[in-house]
Amino acid sequence: MPLCRCAIVTLDPAPAFSTDPELICFSSRFQDEMEMYAPAEVVARYLDRHEEWFRRCAEPMTTTSIGKDAYAIVLGRYGSLGFEVEPQIGLELLPADQGVYRICTVPVPGYEPQGYQVDFQASLSLEQLTHETDAPVTEATAVAWDLLLTVGIRLPRFIHMLPQKLVHSTGDHLLRQIVRQTSRRLTHRVQEDFHQQLNLPLPPRRHARF
Repeated sequence: MPLCRCAIVTLDPAPAFSTDPELICFSSRFQDEMEMYAPAEVVARYLDRHEEWFRRCAEPMTTTSIGKDAYAIVLGRYGSLGFEVEPQIGLELLPADQGVYRICTVPVPGYEPQGYQVDFQASLSLEQLTHETDAPVTEATAVAWDLLLTVGIRLPRFIHMLPQKLVHSTGDHLLRQIVRQTSRRLTHRVQEDFHQQLNLPLPPRRHARF
């Protein structure tokens, strides 16, 4: 299985997902894989029933259902250079389309973000694996995820006066914090929950490189 990859963060003063000219946009793409010790159809049935596992796997983040396939999540508190945000986002878990599961940002009813915007666009795809006879299981599935994350932040004026390289690294730091808290932690919790529910051994955990 390939190592996780993290694209270089780019700085764009005019984020495509926002009309607020004061927001500075940081975006990046993250990719990784996790292994499930079961055939692809078994993994797909589990993923299809997200109402049974999503809120449990999202802990300790606070999660509220806001629709049939959508949840509001309080991501936690993040900051750098004395500046902090506590973002809340809505995520919709779309049904599989030709074997690909997508998660996208949706508005949270009655909630207006203050000083930030987060655009979370992720996809998960399944690939059937066959192990050698000495492996714990003969059939397994690779779940590959691809995340395009964009964060727009209305930074304090004093930060705008700092060198652009430092501003850039601030956005990079915030992105990495959010990814570790949401996508990376959530995928590992899903992996653990799946194997516990089916009473299967847990594959070795690989450490993120971002």
